[in-house]
Amino acid sequence: MDEPPIPVIRLGDTGEVAAALPHLLGFHPAESVVLVSLRGTGGSRVGLTMRADLPPPAAARSLAHTLAGKVATDEPEAVLLAVVSEARDTAAVPVLLGAGLLPPAPELPHRDLVHEVVLALDARDVPVREALLVRSGRWWDYDCPYPCCQPGAGTPLPGGASPLAAAAVAGGAVLAAGREALAARITSSDDDPGAAATATACLSAGREQAARLRALGRAAVATEGGAAIAAAVAHCRPGPDTAAHRLADSRLARVLWGLTLPEVRDRALALALGEDAAAAEVLWTECTRRAPVPLDGPPATLLAVSAWLRGDGAMANVALERALAADPGAALPQLLADGLAACLPPSALRALISSTLAQEAG
Repeated sequence: MDEPPIPVIRLGDTGEVAAALPHLLGFHPAESVVLVSLRGTGGSRVGLTMRADLPPPAAARSLAHTLAGKVATDEPEAVLLAVVSEARDTAAVPVLLGAGLLPPAPELPHRDLVHEVVLALDARDVPVREALLVRSGRWWDYDCPYPCCQPGAGTPLPGGASPLAAAAVAGGAVLAAGREALAARITSSDDDPGAAATATACLSAGREQAARLRALGRAAVATEGGAAIAAAVAHCRPGPDTAAHRLADSRLARVLWGLTLPEVRDRALALALGEDAAAAEVLWTECTRRAPVPLDGPPATLLAVSAWLRGDGAMANVALERALAADPGAALPQLLADGLAACLPPSALRALISSTLAQEAG
């Protein structure tokens, strides 16, 4: 499975980049600072995109250096910096002129944070191509001296589907209203009428697996678990009736308990590299959403890998948070979280999984 296509942008497409930020992130950012790595000749291709909550003023410098260090791992030619905020314009210091003071002119908000990010990137020899404010369906350039960039003006974000947005959708990204909406996709609602039945099925399947481990041994039970997962993945392959992808509670429970065996879970990583990658991600999503704690940890880990490999870092982060909440001491999700925080690219993760699987097969 190839990595998602990297969209090409043209110089001057600032509005399109600003409008496409939600598609690059996978959700609509709010009160955020976003850095977009621009790669290739002349910085014409979008690379790594990262986001952080807007910090309090005292933490601006620390966050700026953290973000600069992370985006520099992508070896960008330049960076596009965007502040997404509904904050109102701020008042500048009054200007002394002759015998009196001119009233303070308004300034775009969060200019101090922009300054810190620019300095942090400059220390790493990474230029900031443009620094933008995105607010209320409009965008401003912090460095633009013309009337269109005055605090009370701004340029409307372009409508329609930009090439950046189209490329993100083609890569499998599904736009969410916010980061909380991403988490909601893999969280069962409190009033889910099927939760009790799923929990009962998981309890029964756990007892059954324990008995079979005693009777048949670990290797045989692991083989059975792998077979149950393979059948469930086949059930989740794309088709006209997506509602049919929902697994019966008993089948879901067997998959969940199979994944509690590390060797079964590790072999399941290979599914993210093959033709059934999309079906596997559907399965891991359903398993994570419906599984009771702590059985949600392994499928959440596998979901994070699937999302990461197709370039959806936002969902990968949300899934890893879920996996670590299920088992804070779990080694694999912590290792993956460290790699994601260090901006390990999908290609490097793919190579690591392939190498590990090859060693196990040998």
